[in-house]
Amino acid sequence: MIALTDHAEGVVLPVRAQPGAKRIGVQGERAGALKVAVAAPPQDGRANQALIEALHAALGVKRSQVELIGGQTNRDKRFLIRGVPRAELEARIAKLLSE
Repeated sequence: MIALTDHAEGVVLPVRAQPGAKRIGVQGERAGALKVAVAAPPQDGRANQALIEALHAALGVKRSQVELIGGQTNRDKRFLIRGVPRAELEARIAKLLSE
């Protein structure tokens, strides 16, 4: 189960990043976080930008609704998802994980 938390501006989504991956996209759940693999290397923030792109596409939200708020240089990151109610985000994530 993904450990979503409420935030004053939306919902915080924990993400376990896998930069430099050959197979990209949502890879499932790991230790309460959504595991997302991106091809970009972890240099100069490129992997973080790729994660934002991947999350915006996978969750069906605008790029501006996804903001990295923690873990800039760590594999374990926290993203703020704005404009989506927690229940709706949980449903979208459940759909992603069932595919």
